[in-house]
Amino acid sequence: MTPALRLRDLPPYPFAAWSERVTDAAQQGIDVIRLDMGNPDMPPHDEVIETLCQSARRPSHHGYPGYRGTSALRQAIAEYYGRRFGVTVDPDNEILPLIGSKEGLVNLALAYLDPGDVALVPDPGYAPYARGAILAGARAQTFPLRPELGFLPDLSTICPEVAEEASLMWLNYPNNPTGATADLDFLARAVDFARRSDLLLCHDAPYSDVTYDGYRAPSMLQVDGALEVGIEFNSLSKMANMAGWRIGMAVGKAEAVRALSTVKSNVDSGFFRPLQDAAVTALSSHGEWVAQRNAIYRDRLDLLAEGLRHIGLSASRPRATPYLWAPIPVSSGDRIGSGWTSKSFAQMVLEETGIVVAPGSFFGKAGEGFIRVSATASTTRIAEAVHRLKASKIGMSP
Repeated sequence: MTPALRLRDLPPYPFAAWSERVTDAAQQGIDVIRLDMGNPDMPPHDEVIETLCQSARRPSHHGYPGYRGTSALRQAIAEYYGRRFGVTVDPDNEILPLIGSKEGLVNLALAYLDPGDVALVPDPGYAPYARGAILAGARAQTFPLRPELGFLPDLSTICPEVAEEASLMWLNYPNNPTGATADLDFLARAVDFARRSDLLLCHDAPYSDVTYDGYRAPSMLQVDGALEVGIEFNSLSKMANMAGWRIGMAVGKAEAVRALSTVKSNVDSGFFRPLQDAAVTALSSHGEWVAQRNAIYRDRLDLLAEGLRHIGLSASRPRATPYLWAPIPVSSGDRIGSGWTSKSFAQMVLEETGIVVAPGSFFGKAGEGFIRVSATASTTRIAEAVHRLKASKIGMSP
């Protein structure tokens, strides 16, 4: 009666253990301000909530919803991709609604990776890319996101033998945790790399609509030939402030969508019909509401960057995502100094200010030496966090 060996090789999910530490701090009487999670504090558009309520009142909407999502939701996703990116996708063969994109990331690994196979995974990167490979009995081979390249990978440095051995490769732009963005030229090179290496290119793009200063993030599917080698994941969690609703989508290569659907039909039974109806409204009522939401994030990020500067951390607002990715100073003359790990630094900030930030090591070895700070707390709480940072002795000479 022992658990499967795959769990032996699966590290604890970093934010799960970290949340226990934060809970302990709160129980000790610390007024905790959580800036570690990308958990939107604002609600979705009013029309989305109203659609949910109306749909839930229909008796026929409480049964099993079907494995592939409603045709109306698949069509709404297709129309969103056409309107937002100028991409034409087949709603019947190239789109699959998901119970949040996270489950799709892991289930795709089960669809494409056999024991001993290889998945190419960015470092730093979102943990489920590697965790999915481990659950499938495969190996996650990391490649670095290079700061000097704007946290893009240098595809030419990936060993050709490893690339040929790999079954799939993960990319994520706009990027979590770094906030980096990728242009169509880079995405075109990635599509070409996938084609030459005969691997499935998986692009995770849930932050495409969390952007600032007129920047519009591209979709990988805008690249000619991307639908032949790639699949893109997106989500309403960040796009529409619907993280707890668990609504995502996979869009791309028909064969990959079909393989993912095969796994899901054996694992889940779809998601609540009223949620799907609400998702249709969310995808259709984009526009000015998103711009207003993004303006709030923009102002919060600027405020947080100012607060971080007071403790010796340099961070500037990215063009996308609600995150600041800040290096921990290592100069020997201040209190931060050398010797801090990202986790011990985050713990010190928590103990001295009650502010919770995410250690960069949660996102891989290359994340060590950084912290990620999220703008998804209320503006009032962020202002309080900045006040605490300015009043603290962090970063000051002892």
